[in-house]
Amino acid sequence: MSLDSQGILAAVTLAIYFPIFFFAARIAFRYGVGQKGWIILTIFTLIRIIGGALLVAAEEVRPVVTGLYIGGYALEASGLSPLLMSTLALLQQTTQTPDGQLRYGRAFRLLHLLGVAALVLTIVGISESGSSATTMRRAGVILFAVLYVIIVLGAVVQWASRQQVMKYRKQLLIAISVALPFLAVRTLYSILSTFSSSTFITTDSTTTSTSNGALAKFNMFTGEWQIFLAMDLLMEYICVLVYIFAGSTLKLDQDYQLQDYEDYPLNSKPY
Repeated sequence: MSLDSQGILAAVTLAIYFPIFFFAARIAFRYGVGQKGWIILTIFTLIRIIGGALLVAAEEVRPVVTGLYIGGYALEASGLSPLLMSTLALLQQTTQTPDGQLRYGRAFRLLHLLGVAALVLTIVGISESGSSATTMRRAGVILFAVLYVIIVLGAVVQWASRQQVMKYRKQLLIAISVALPFLAVRTLYSILSTFSSSTFITTDSTTTSTSNGALAKFNMFTGEWQIFLAMDLLMEYICVLVYIFAGSTLKLDQDYQLQDYEDYPLNSKPY
């Protein structure tokens, strides 16, 4: 059986994120649990792999297994959460002081809880049906938007106090700032997609929805695949590539070595 446009995009997602997963996992292993932004980024790539695999399988398996569609769509719709939370965690890394302490710890923990709440609302809203499910999906995506705005404000605060940011963490802040416009488009697409229909029901090999005519083309499931490709897949992929490049090239651990050299230059080896 041949794949439709959604199935082809799912297969492409599976193909491009499979190698990226190993790069992300390598970076996460390099920095360990202390820098959870890389771990969350690895989880995001894994979600994209599993989601793509489920949607491809949903179109290939006969008789139709509706759960494959629901699982694939749920992972696709909720994938924005780990990408935002990864960005948030990386931003928190830029607040790290020379003595290893992370500033604004309580605020960042609350923001991560906000991201988790948005994720739960989105998944439950997709899995269930009825007006309450629609409300949960829309509440979830609004929380995503709020989290994005807060991340932008946090980046602005860090730039305002950039003299206190260590060398390589300042470069990480640059990478985050480069990714933010693409993340904005991705977040906007989630909003438009979620508000484009009041319900969606997966039946057999198609997904039907009660769509808002003006926003119907932005629907993640039944809208125009070209818009989905440009505003969803490409935006995510660019963000991930920026973070992978930063994680692979920046020597964040050397910030402490540089600090030691500045504090005790006579005890440090010249380079």
